[in-house]
Amino acid sequence: MSTSAKETYHHGDLRASALASAMRSLEAGEQFSLRGVARDVGVSAPALYRHFTDRDALESALAAEGLRDLLADLTADRDLPASADDLGELAVAYVDFALRRPALFRIMFTNACDEGDEQRVEVVDQIHALLQAAMALVFPSGDADALADAGWAFAHGMACLYIDGKLTADSPDQIADHVRTSFAAIVALH
Repeated sequence: MSTSAKETYHHGDLRASALASAMRSLEAGEQFSLRGVARDVGVSAPALYRHFTDRDALESALAAEGLRDLLADLTADRDLPASADDLGELAVAYVDFALRRPALFRIMFTNACDEGDEQRVEVVDQIHALLQAAMALVFPSGDADALADAGWAFAHGMACLYIDGKLTADSPDQIADHVRTSFAAIVALH
């Protein structure tokens, strides 16, 4: 492309392309910057700054995308949990997501939630609502909100312990079994 053509080139969906570029870098374990992402998608850095004011804004958008992916994993091919065992499977899906995509998982939960990012807030609310509905169905006399927080904290804690190497296993199946048995042990106290 000639210089004059490049100067007038209009990118189709710059935001989506920039997110895809940053996600590729993130999941490959590479550092990324707004300038590097702009270079990768073939636009000037100022063009990218129209969509993301800074790296934090780009990371918040990545976190929102990751949260949507997590929600999709939690709801894929399953009905709303109807038993404690089904709830355990939600925890397994959560931990599995974290272990498959650890760099994204860290961005999703290490940085403070950007309350100004409506998409991010909305998907967090959707995940919490899923957990509340599941807890209300399985434990109808319990406090669904508190149980949802506790269930999320359990799954998140297990995910972090495995990501950080504090818990180890020889295979994903062993991890899933450990998450199931640990969740069952907690539920047995109820």
